[in-house]
Amino acid sequence: MRACVRGRTRNRFILEPQRIVEAAPAGDWVQRYTKVRTNSLALVEGLSDADATAQSMDDASPAKWHLAHTTWFFEEFVVAPRMGESERYHSSFSFLFNSYYNSVGDRHARPSRGLLTRPSLDEVKAYRAHVDANMAKILSTGDAALRPLLDLGLAHEEQHQELLLTDILHLFAQNPLRPEFRPPEPIAVGNATESPVVWHEYEGGKVSIGASGEGFIFDCEGPRHDALLLPYSLAGRAVTNREWLEFMREGGYSDPLLWLSDGFATVIAEGWQAPLYWTERDGYWFAMTLRGERVVDLDAPVTHVSHYEADAFARWAGARLPTEIELESAVAGLPIEGNFAASGAFAPRLQTGELSGAPSGLYGDVWEWTSSPYVAYPRYAPAGGAIGEYNGKFMSGQMVLRGGSCATANGHMRATYRNFFHPDKRWQFSGLRLARDL
Repeated sequence: MRACVRGRTRNRFILEPQRIVEAAPAGDWVQRYTKVRTNSLALVEGLSDADATAQSMDDASPAKWHLAHTTWFFEEFVVAPRMGESERYHSSFSFLFNSYYNSVGDRHARPSRGLLTRPSLDEVKAYRAHVDANMAKILSTGDAALRPLLDLGLAHEEQHQELLLTDILHLFAQNPLRPEFRPPEPIAVGNATESPVVWHEYEGGKVSIGASGEGFIFDCEGPRHDALLLPYSLAGRAVTNREWLEFMREGGYSDPLLWLSDGFATVIAEGWQAPLYWTERDGYWFAMTLRGERVVDLDAPVTHVSHYEADAFARWAGARLPTEIELESAVAGLPIEGNFAASGAFAPRLQTGELSGAPSGLYGDVWEWTSSPYVAYPRYAPAGGAIGEYNGKFMSGQMVLRGGSCATANGHMRATYRNFFHPDKRWQFSGLRLARDL
């Protein structure tokens, strides 16, 4: 199916490294690239072509599309500019697998990605192999100028690995057969009663927030700047399913006094009565997971809740959602602990207590909604050209989540990492931690 393209001119990006980068041994670059790319293929092992093609909603993308789009990124921004248009795998793939880069060219409509029965999953894998071979040649030069773009491309692919997992879960949840993405594991058993919440107090004051430019960061994590915090306290763990059930039993979903106006309107319009994927049968609550349908683990963090739901719960609990500055300041400099994608659990773990005398679970298990809108930091400026469309243009109408989840790549866990979604979205592994004023 390969058809090369010649003589096309496209808008290119300008990527200005934030620091001088020394050339790395070429073998190290190839090894790192290969590891990330191989992991994407490992995630789709066991999926049929139909599994990898179907699209369960507009917000989700087929697994096949994730595999192709991450390949498109390297072909579009690395291979074609350095090896020429003739090395493109197929003349239509730049159109099919562009996501939202308007300055690069037109693209296939996002809600229709599930209609792409062709190319097949095998053809997409062949596309990946073609681009990988060209990337190996380019990386073998050890050109230090490639480093910032390689870092971004690999981090981009790891983000899509997370999206692939959450999108497959949403797809399988629509199937009455409740298929399993990975084999079931024994259901963990928590305490007969919930673990008490330990609150950690912080004096506030002037704090430095954001990345300083050391090591790879996404552009939205900086620039580093000062912020002022009032005294506050944070819960030592995420909110659990047991606590969420109490909220439900006390009519949390039907009390308009707990909800933002848009949130309560969404509850009514969507008929929300529980977190996404929860079903009640015979007096028990079950949840769809990547390992099939399971009884809800009461002491695991609640997940698949929207910002609206998280905000309402916090109000019901006599608390509030933390700001992203509060969370970042609280964990800056602490060891990174958590249950990430590399563990292979693909599910939040039980919350059974505190770790190291500091808030536990800030990293891993579930993304934590904050009360902070996703906006630019002071003096933020996106990169020039097409690559500037990566984050900056989404800084409107979305809310920040912090930490990471059981589907997040380990290497993304850092105090400054910012995730963002619209407040009604809940198909990600999103939960919450409570905060209070002091």
